Formats: sequence, structure tokens, C-alpha cells
Amino acid sequence: MACFLAPMSEAIVMTIVQKVVMNKAKKMGRSGSENTRSTWTRRLGWLNKMLWGGSVLLAFEHLWHGEIVPWPPFLTAMKNPADVGPMFHEIATVGTAMAVAVTVAWALMILVVELRGRSISRAGTTSTVGGTE
Repeated sequence: MACFLAPMSEAIVMTIVQKVVMNKAKKMGRSGSENTRSTWTRRLGWLNKMLWGGSVLLAFEHLWHGEIVPWPPFLTAMKNPADVGPMFHEIATVGTAMAVAVTVAWALMILVVELRGRSISRAGTTSTVGGTE
């Protein structure tokens, strides 16, 4: 019915967070923490792309099945007051589960990137410590 609204809400909030981090990085100028902020801006961009992409696909699927219409109240479940409760239940259960799943997948991506970056930096420092390259 409207499960795409939960990940879309998270996407809106995270887009705002990304813009705030980006603006702070620009205001900081050239400093060591700027690199960290730009890294997180890029990583938040990954999350936003995942959330927005999933939300758009889900909205299209709901449109395809006639659950969304281009006239008010836009959601067909809002026409009948008896359908509003199940719609909110679907948003709270299915929509929240999808948003959490996307966020967990993103967190795992970040973990892999961090671990890979650390192993690469360790491999680079151990080869130059012994004096041989």
C-alpha cells in the first residue's frame, strides 16, 4: 500500500544529513578532518542512492498495481477509513524492515571498505619498513 514511505522518509533525512556534512566540509577549508568529512559525504551518498533508488522502484511498483493514483488522496488506501489502519501497519512493519535492511547492507559495505583500506595500508607500510621494495 505505502511501504515505500518509510525508506523514502529515511532518504529525505539522510539527504539533509549529507548536505550538512558537505557544507561543514566546505567551511572547514583544507584540513585533515576535511578528508574524513568528504569520505563520509561520499559514503552517505551511497546510502542515499540505495534508499532513493529503492523508494522510486517501490513507488513505481505501487503505481503499476493501482495503489497510487495521480489525484488526491494519492494513496488508494486513504479513500476508505477502514484501510488506513492496515496501511499504517504495513508502513510500520514492511517499510521499516526494508529501510533497516538497506541501512544494514550499507553499513556492511562501509565495514568491508574500512577493513579493505586498513589491510591495504598495512601491506604498504610493512613492505617499506624493512627497507626493501
